[in-house]
Amino acid sequence: MSKILIVMSAADTWERTDGSSYPTGYWAEELAAPHEKFVRAGYTVDFASPGGVAQPLDRHSADPEVAGPDCAHYVEHAERALREFGPLLKLEEVDVADYAAIVLPGGHGPVVDLYRDADLGRLLTAADSSGKLIGAVCHGPAALLSAVDQDGRWVFAGRRMAAFTDEEEQLFGTAEGAPWLLASRLREMGAEHSGGPAYQQYTVVDGTLFTGQNPASSGPLADAMIAALAG
Repeated sequence: MSKILIVMSAADTWERTDGSSYPTGYWAEELAAPHEKFVRAGYTVDFASPGGVAQPLDRHSADPEVAGPDCAHYVEHAERALREFGPLLKLEEVDVADYAAIVLPGGHGPVVDLYRDADLGRLLTAADSSGKLIGAVCHGPAALLSAVDQDGRWVFAGRRMAAFTDEEEQLFGTAEGAPWLLASRLREMGAEHSGGPAYQQYTVVDGTLFTGQNPASSGPLADAMIAALAG
């Protein structure tokens, strides 16, 4: 099987506890780096989101002072990949059997919608039970929270994983006013969360679950998944 599914959020704003709205979107490197690596390795990559909605770019990920000197490349690649793919698939219409792996990039969108999306939960539960690879980076691991079984138990409880840390959220300036913090929530739900230095590459592999802490972890996450798929 030679297809990879990248699942994007459909959210463009993040409602804060003070009633304000924080603009959000996909983070260019977290989408582009895995896409580029999977395509180079010979995989076909599909994009899906809730309702097939095309999420905008998070403009922070196009700012070299925030996202680093390579951000223009990632923005160009991500925009071209999405444009050439065309309308996104609707999550409710996706058959997980068509894919070798599911990848969940970040931006803050997943903490807005994907963490409670029932269609995504169904896909992730089926993917995990059938031994397919699942990758999530930065805020993407929030989407894993959608996977609950018939008894309401979280499918990924007890699994080792990385995610954007509370420290990184604070350094980014978005911790205050956040309805909840991702790393703390994952631990509360039973994950064995661990983290590395802020904004430095850090990935965790637990069986078929591959997670990365931040944008810098996007490429290494894809490399690890490609190696596992080939192995």
